[in-house]
Amino acid sequence: MVTPFVLASQSPARLATLRSAGVEPTVIVSGVDEDQLAGLPPAELALQLAELKCAAVAGRPEVPADALVLGCDSVLELDGEALGKPGTPEEAVRRWQAMRGRTGVLVSGHALTDVASGRTAAATASTTVHFADLDDEEIAAYVATGEPLHVAGAFTVDGLGGAFVTGIEGDHHNVVGVSLPLLRELVAELGHRWTDLWSR
Repeated sequence: MVTPFVLASQSPARLATLRSAGVEPTVIVSGVDEDQLAGLPPAELALQLAELKCAAVAGRPEVPADALVLGCDSVLELDGEALGKPGTPEEAVRRWQAMRGRTGVLVSGHALTDVASGRTAAATASTTVHFADLDDEEIAAYVATGEPLHVAGAFTVDGLGGAFVTGIEGDHHNVVGVSLPLLRELVAELGHRWTDLWSR
């Protein structure tokens, strides 16, 4: 029996990561306003938002009674500040001007609820990311694609932004938005086996 798995996120990258790891989740978007929490340290912000998203979906009637529900949130920590989705081209350009040639830490909060028991396991994963020293024209061209506007830290490692990441220390899946090794640990903490989530 495959344990039903619900992803409380609209991120196509998270969905693709889970699918490539053998998990076929049902996607239910939480609708949580990410701007409701401010002024928190990056790891705390990512974790609290993940918990809010998870809780918002776990209580919904369409969620199977025996499902595991995963909420995630990612931020890039640069100079001690938490950088989420830039939202506007102007902000994305500013971010890249600050990030280029430097190193940041991508922090992803994970909250996993076992609907049957009501228990939740939560933790963060952090991955160090080294950025290429882009010139202004490259930044403008990248921002013009629209890709960096709607992702944490204004970059992807699995898309057009991949050429602008010169190195990663830690779990690369975490940079995409979900740390598979950490998720496996949370699944075990709630008394399940990771391999029971495999759909094939």
